[in-house]
Amino acid sequence: MYKMKEKLYIIKIGGALIDNEELLDQFLEQFSGIQEKKILVHGGGKLATTLADKLGVEQKMVNGRRITDKDTLDIVAMVYAGGINKNIVAKLQQKKCEAIGFSGADANLIKAKKRKHAEIDFGFVGDITEKSVNKKLISKMLKWELVPVFSAITHDKKGHLFNTNADTIASVIAQALSIKYDVELLYCFDKEGVLEDVNNPESVIKNISEKEFSALKVEGKLHKGILPKLENALGAVKNKVNKVFLIKETKLINHIENHHAGTEISL
Repeated sequence: MYKMKEKLYIIKIGGALIDNEELLDQFLEQFSGIQEKKILVHGGGKLATTLADKLGVEQKMVNGRRITDKDTLDIVAMVYAGGINKNIVAKLQQKKCEAIGFSGADANLIKAKKRKHAEIDFGFVGDITEKSVNKKLISKMLKWELVPVFSAITHDKKGHLFNTNADTIASVIAQALSIKYDVELLYCFDKEGVLEDVNNPESVIKNISEKEFSALKVEGKLHKGILPKLENALGAVKNKVNKVFLIKETKLINHIENHHAGTEISL
C-alpha cells in the first residue's frame, strides 16, 4: 500500500532580511506558525563585511563571490554560525518554536570539499552535493519535533571549516530529504518573485522552466543576484524536490495557505 510522504518545508532567508531586525522578527513569527515539519537555512547579511572592515580585513570578491582567506573564515564562522544563528534560534524559542542551530560541522551534518577552480583560489570555500548531507540524523531531529536552523558554514571532517553558499545548502538538504519527505523548498527574499522588469514589482514571472531560465539568462533579463538562487532551485527540481518557489519573505504564510505566491520553478 502506498504511504503518503510527510510534508517538509525547507526555507532559506538571506542578508536583507537578517539585517532588518523588525522584518526578521515578523518573518520568524510566520515561520514559527508553520504546523508542518520545517528547516530554516540562513545567509549572512552585512554583519560579516562590517566586522571585517572594523578589523581591517580586506574583503575580495570575484564575480560576486567572496574569497574566503583564513582571517575572513574566522569572521564568517563567528558571525554566521555564532551571532546570527544563535540570535535566530533565540527568537524562535521566544515564539515557542523548538529550534536548534547548526553549522555543517555539528554532528557531521554537512560535509564539504574545498572548491577547486582552474583559475581562482577561493580559499576556504566548500562545495557540497546531496551526498554531503547527513539525512539520517536530520530526519531523526525532525521526528523529535526539533526545528533545525542551518548557517552557511560546513566542514571537511579533517578539521577545516568552510564558507558555503546558503542557497546551495538549502537546495542540497532539500534534495537529500526528498526521498523521505514531500519537500517544498522556498527561497524567501525582498521581491514578490522573479521579476521580468526589476523596477516593476507587478512583473512577476509565475513559472520558470529550465528552458525559460536559459532564454531569460541569454536575453540578460535576470539580475545577477537572482542567478544563484535560480540555478540552485533548478538543481533541486531536477533531483526530485516536489515544489520550489521564490517568494517575498512577508508572504510566507500566505503562500503556504494559498499556494500561489511568487515564482514556481519547474522542469
